[in-house]
Amino acid sequence: MQVEPTAVAGCVVIRLTRSRDERGDFVKIHQRSVVEAAGLDAGVAEVFVSRSVRGAVRGLHFQLPPHDHAKTVTCLDGRAFDVVVDLRVGSPTFRQCVTFELDAAAPVAVHVPAGCAHGFQATADGTLMAYVVSTEHAPEHDTGVRWDSVGVAWPLSAAVVSPRDGSFPALADFESPFRYAATRS
Repeated sequence: MQVEPTAVAGCVVIRLTRSRDERGDFVKIHQRSVVEAAGLDAGVAEVFVSRSVRGAVRGLHFQLPPHDHAKTVTCLDGRAFDVVVDLRVGSPTFRQCVTFELDAAAPVAVHVPAGCAHGFQATADGTLMAYVVSTEHAPEHDTGVRWDSVGVAWPLSAAVVSPRDGSFPALADFESPFRYAATRS
């Protein structure tokens, strides 16, 4: 695993290693020692997966304090256009976005620091995403900002969005409770 910084403070790409033999392949998607060595939140409270149809947009999601969490995501099958938005007041990258092309054929993980919104658009049918999060899901603190309000050019114009995700406030209307702390990722 190799950790590379991105344009959003605390958000990193983790290059994953794929092992192959006659049985198939194997990819390690999380290694605490690598995450901790990079100064990131290595705590794991939940791991879950989603499968999406081509064009589906999931996000841009986050949990509000005190249940905010860091998240590491990877694409296990298919392809996704991944988006991270910094919502941390005082961050040098406040309200800035960074995007990634995630492809199961070239495994990488994206670490999303607490206080950032995350979402993606599946660019292939059956896209399977895995999420490793540092706090448990707290429905009353689970929210987001509207996916089409952050200045990102999404790859597929025919987006499939849930009513809930479509009802989130625009980024410009969101009053962030998150504060930037350079040591917290």
